Amino acid sequence: MAVELKTDENFQDTLKSNDKVVVKYFADWCGSCRLFAPKFRRLSEDDRFSDVTFLDVNAENSPEARKLAGVTNLPYFAAFKNGELVGGQATSKEDSVVDLISEL
Repeated sequence: MAVELKTDENFQDTLKSNDKVVVKYFADWCGSCRLFAPKFRRLSEDDRFSDVTFLDVNAENSPEARKLAGVTNLPYFAAFKNGELVGGQATSKEDSVVDLISEL
């Protein structure tokens, strides 16, 4: 499954219409965010996570989506189940993101 880019306008609807969602919050100026993008895309195509929706959200352009996850630093990853925040963390480590997704 591809990673979908979402904004404040469509973020809540996406959370409501998908049971399991993992979000990567990024900013255009964030080098670590850009470096993690191919890993996040690869995780979205991993068969283990075929029932998870993967989203990218620009934290600077989507303040409401950022507040929902309590974003503290970038890149920041958040997991939502049935529209509710399950967990989140600022990290650049793929293993940490896999652990977060596994909580779903």
